[in-house]
Amino acid sequence: MNVFSLKYFGIFFLIISFFSFFNIIYSYYFNLPNNVNNYILSFGITLLIGLLFLLFKKYKFEKINLFERILVVLIGYLILPAVISIPYYLNVDNLSIINCYFEAISGFTSTGFTIFNDLNQLDQTLILWRSSSQWIGGLYFLFSILLLIDLFDENLKRSLTNYISLNSSEIFKQVFKIIVIYLSMTILIFVLLKLINLRSYDAYNYSLSIISSGGFLPNDNFNTTFDTEISKIILSISMLFSFFSLFLFLI
Repeated sequence: MNVFSLKYFGIFFLIISFFSFFNIIYSYYFNLPNNVNNYILSFGITLLIGLLFLLFKKYKFEKINLFERILVVLIGYLILPAVISIPYYLNVDNLSIINCYFEAISGFTSTGFTIFNDLNQLDQTLILWRSSSQWIGGLYFLFSILLLIDLFDENLKRSLTNYISLNSSEIFKQVFKIIVIYLSMTILIFVLLKLINLRSYDAYNYSLSIISSGGFLPNDNFNTTFDTEISKIILSISMLFSFFSLFLFLI
């Protein structure tokens, strides 16, 4: 892989390490000490790899051809779910590596298929991890559109961005803008869900799932969670933000 690829993947390894750290805190909060070491391991691995990739060597901004960008996107969809699958394997007994990888890919692609028949068999930190995987995957999807902008025709590219052909410097500038917008809209959805008196745990999970257009639910009680007309209206409005985010970061 070229240096650009290492820097690009380094960003996502650090994002995964952030959510791992968040789950360490939640493991203490939910009084699940057995999970702490598992998320510490995930945190340590992703933080170390992320920092190594970002600090690999002095980075010279250069032109990245379309083939290299396509390869980066494809590799990311393979290796990032592999890292995300680590807590599934460590936290759930008798769960095969293949099933862990499947669950991670399902979350990362926001597909929502799951191997778990009953969410009650999962502890709350793992529910948070499933939601987090969708948020990371949704962000990666937006990044992929940016990287593969050259696949569009010239007129469509002009409507999407001022940069007709992105070099690596411009890509990282746009990446920062995407993260800020994506994170801000996630927070906005969380606030909206809190207005209908969802507890913070549920509001957090749903906000991560909604902004990524994900299919995972944090519980099996959807009808009781959104049991009023106003809650359904707020939820419907919130779901539109995942659609709007695709256009906002291209303005």
